[in-house]
Amino acid sequence: MLRIKGTIGDWPVDLTVEMDDADWARLAQNLPVNVAAPTAAAGATPVASAPVDQLWLAAQDLLRRSGGTEGPQLMSELEALAGSAGAAKGLLVRLRHSPKVKIEVREGVQVFNWVEE
Repeated sequence: MLRIKGTIGDWPVDLTVEMDDADWARLAQNLPVNVAAPTAAAGATPVASAPVDQLWLAAQDLLRRSGGTEGPQLMSELEALAGSAGAAKGLLVRLRHSPKVKIEVREGVQVFNWVEE
C-alpha cells in the first residue's frame, strides 16, 4: 500500500493506493539502476529478470545479511546501493511493506528487521 498526502494548489490530497508485487515491479522499472546484478549462487539456475528486480533482490539481501538496521543507516546503505536518494526511497518503501520485514520503533528511531517467513 502506498499513501500519498499533500496538496494540489489549495486542495488537500490524501490518497491510498494498493499495489501488489507486479505493480511494484512496473513502478521500479522507472527507477535508475547503477549497480551490477548479483551473481547466481553455485549450482543455481540463473533466471532472466529486469535489472531493477536485481536491485530489489540486492536491497532485500542487504537487510537480510544485517538482520536489522536503523532507518537512517538503511537509507544511507540503500542510497549507496541504488545510486540515488530517490531510488533508495523507493526501495525503503518496498522494504517497509514487505511481509519479510518487521519495523520496530526504538527510542524514536525505526528499526527494520528481517523476518524470514
